[in-house]
Amino acid sequence: MTRVYVANESADERSALILLLLDMQLEIAGEAADWPTTLAQAPISHTDMLLIDWAMIPGDSSDSLQLLRKACPAALVIILVSQLDARQQAALSAGADVFISKEEAPDRVAERLRIAATALAA
Repeated sequence: MTRVYVANESADERSALILLLLDMQLEIAGEAADWPTTLAQAPISHTDMLLIDWAMIPGDSSDSLQLLRKACPAALVIILVSQLDARQQAALSAGADVFISKEEAPDRVAERLRIAATALAA
């Protein structure tokens, strides 16, 4: 079963994502509301997928994501963005494997997550 770590500052968004992931029959490896907790807990959670809100990544996003990648080298990194703009490219070039807009409908988010989870299993 795919294990997902959810990092999002908003408790409501985190809860909604967790419900969506559980509905998809994915396992929740952990959750965090801030970057320091994510860096400390994600590596020990044995996660397969990191689902991270772009807004919570501090300062130089490239350095921050590279640090997380070193801590969780096998995990797929999925970034949630508020708008589809130049941040897409920044997220991808900063080390994200996938980006998903927060403005997409829940079924579309689920579809994108399902595709990512399938890629992990392959």
